[in-house]
Amino acid sequence: MLSEKIRGWTQPLRGALGRLIGRWGISPNSLTICGYLLHLPVLWALATGHFAIGGVLLALASAFDALDGSVAREMGRVTQFGAFLDSVLDRFSEATVLLGLLLYYVQRGAHLEPVLIYLAVVGSTMVSYTRARAEGLGVECKEGLFTRFERVVLLVVGLLIGQVQPALWVLALLTIFTAIQRVYYVWRKAAQ
Repeated sequence: MLSEKIRGWTQPLRGALGRLIGRWGISPNSLTICGYLLHLPVLWALATGHFAIGGVLLALASAFDALDGSVAREMGRVTQFGAFLDSVLDRFSEATVLLGLLLYYVQRGAHLEPVLIYLAVVGSTMVSYTRARAEGLGVECKEGLFTRFERVVLLVVGLLIGQVQPALWVLALLTIFTAIQRVYYVWRKAAQ
């Protein structure tokens, strides 16, 4: 997966930032909450049709959101609740961003884009749920083409270049495809 490669490449930088922020005494859970709050201006920008600004803000919020785990590891404060909170707020962050787009398109009487946004929300939720449910059964499940990282990158690029509808098509189709990939992967693992 692309996200795993990026994590590997950026680990030295994230580790250094994690140590620096850890020295300031900011807790990883506080960073997780701040990461979510940074998605609220993205909602506003998208709902008001400022897509390029929304793309920049989404890129910044997502980059900030990646720091909480690094801080937790560097401070030796990795906890089950922290991982749980991070995962839950990641889902809320994604839904918040898509809500901004939904508000924009509904205000303009669009019909196709709200359906694509709905499918993207369902797909991204199912990507997360299939992994959580599989891991609840004792099957590690990081398989799949379109993880959160790829979804964010696609949306940022679509917003920045003004190609939101094509990005929504890809988002809707590939999130559902990824959820199906994970179902198939767990089915194969369970059959063994």
